[in-house]
Amino acid sequence: MNNRRAAFKISLSVAIATLSLIGIQVLAQPQESLSQKNPSELTTSWTSPRTASGQPDLQGVWANNTATPFERPKELEGRTSLTDEEVKELEEVASTLFNGETDAAFGDAVFKAALAGASTNKEIRDLNRFDVATGNYNQFWLVEREFDNRTSVIVEPKNGRIPELTPEAKKRRTATLEYQKLHPADGPEDLSLGHRCLNFGVPKVGAGYNSYHQIFQTRNYVAILSEMAHDARIVPIDGRPHLDSNIRQWNGDARGYWDGETLVVETRNFSVKSQFRESHENLHLVERFTRITPDTLKYEFTVTDPTTWVQPWSGMIPLKRSEGAIYEFACHEGNRGLAGALSGYRAQEEKQ
Repeated sequence: MNNRRAAFKISLSVAIATLSLIGIQVLAQPQESLSQKNPSELTTSWTSPRTASGQPDLQGVWANNTATPFERPKELEGRTSLTDEEVKELEEVASTLFNGETDAAFGDAVFKAALAGASTNKEIRDLNRFDVATGNYNQFWLVEREFDNRTSVIVEPKNGRIPELTPEAKKRRTATLEYQKLHPADGPEDLSLGHRCLNFGVPKVGAGYNSYHQIFQTRNYVAILSEMAHDARIVPIDGRPHLDSNIRQWNGDARGYWDGETLVVETRNFSVKSQFRESHENLHLVERFTRITPDTLKYEFTVTDPTTWVQPWSGMIPLKRSEGAIYEFACHEGNRGLAGALSGYRAQEEKQ
């Protein structure tokens, strides 16, 4: 493990040093040398099959199990792509590290642990940034993640990172953190909608954990059923207008249309209780679904909220076709988590 870690860091250092010498800030590879694992660079003359109504057929179960980090790690600043050799190195480290016995790793932690050559459960927990004290169930219960050449899901801005929060959003976040510090769980309403099994929001961009989506189509509607919380988004595509702006919903009001081979879904009218990375009722979401191979659905999203970020930002996730079924996410069934959380906080208060 230590040898792998050293080798990868050496190759990474050499690549960055080379780029600095020739004055190139972004690593770009010619199309013909790119690995086919890089879906953002994939071009194809393949045409999607059609539904009975003549629309591109996006139906089926699609999985987001990418290991690509949501934001570009600082260690890879200035690099949009990894070489095939570096990807192979990361895969080898990850396969050794996540052998089923280590703590489960969520989100970016899989990529970051492989990049850092983590070797202990404590290192994995620190990267997860939650359940540091108690740990999680082990990696055996999670799906294997898929590496490709990209260094971030975010494609705009070019630095691969979420733009800075506006002064207004920073004040909101500070106020929220101060409240949570004083009132972490005075009652169930202080806990998140997800913790309360009520709603997990959109867009759903988490990978590797209940990250499967099933698409259904008719002439006038597209339905997107997500495994996480078994949410079903019913998207009219018949040209009807959005709901009146005073009608607000946790997952917003979605309307779709076809742009050639691509399904475009625009969502607005989010609730003040909605939450996506500090954005609430002013979130404006545009998603694009394009089937680029029989087994790959290119999912692109752009989020805009001038009260939250200094500029809009976008990402791309390759969804892979799955033959498996989606089962009910029974968050409430037999769930004792909420009662346990509240009683745990009461026990902490008694010790203070």
